[in-house]
Amino acid sequence: MNRNVLLVLGILVIVLGIVGSSSIYTVHQTQQAIVLLFGNPKRVATDPGLHFKIPFIENVLYYETRVLNLDPPVESMLLSDQKRILVDAFARYRIIDSLEFFKSVRTEAGVRQRLGPIVNASLRGVLGNATLASVLSEERADIMRQIQLSVNRDAGRFGIQLVDVRIGRADFPDQISQAVYGRMKSEREREAAEFRAQGFELSQRIRAGADREATVILAEAKRESEIERGAGEAIRTQVLNDAFGQDEGFFNFYRSMQAYEAALTSESTYMVLSPDSEFFDFFSAIGRKPSE
Repeated sequence: MNRNVLLVLGILVIVLGIVGSSSIYTVHQTQQAIVLLFGNPKRVATDPGLHFKIPFIENVLYYETRVLNLDPPVESMLLSDQKRILVDAFARYRIIDSLEFFKSVRTEAGVRQRLGPIVNASLRGVLGNATLASVLSEERADIMRQIQLSVNRDAGRFGIQLVDVRIGRADFPDQISQAVYGRMKSEREREAAEFRAQGFELSQRIRAGADREATVILAEAKRESEIERGAGEAIRTQVLNDAFGQDEGFFNFYRSMQAYEAALTSESTYMVLSPDSEFFDFFSAIGRKPSE
């Protein structure tokens, strides 16, 4: 009898434990919960802590209160200046109305399918009125605010709020990138040729100036050398004149020796002169005695 009582009590304790554990649920501080009755939302629990529900009849669905990420696919967009770019954007959102979120999209996967096209449509609408220069300049922050406001107008019906949206990357398509690269290369080559031509012109100007200065310097040096040579010749002539006045015979002998040296440099020298020419005076006097 006692054994049966203990068995019944044990079964009751187990049943009560199962019922008790099924009647309570915990909401984390980073979560919010919706209590569902037969799959229909009954109430929302946003306060963290321990909460109660009807066991086996009600179940709980949890949603994040933290900021969630959304990464839509890369889209090709045409700007107002007729430049086509590939835009890779990302967004951050928060669930602010879990009940509305459950009714409209139910899960995060559902909101990604619904919100991604909205973000890309807003990007296309705002960027369609912007230029490439504004997208790449400080105006980009204002463009992002316009996109965020546009998305939030549609995102409210999903019970979410767009916290931020950013363009992670904006590139030209491959064909356009090659064309832009070709234009940039041609422009750089043109600038290089222009700089090279300017450098050649400057070098020619410097070389012409240097040649002109060299010609002037050489002419001045030649003029000064001629002046110095003339002065030297004048002094030489004066010295020779003085020597001639002092000893006419020695002077004639010295000048004759210079003439012989200049005329008889070659081993085979032919001279057609009269035998009694003054040029041979010192030759004819070689064999004479001093008294003759």
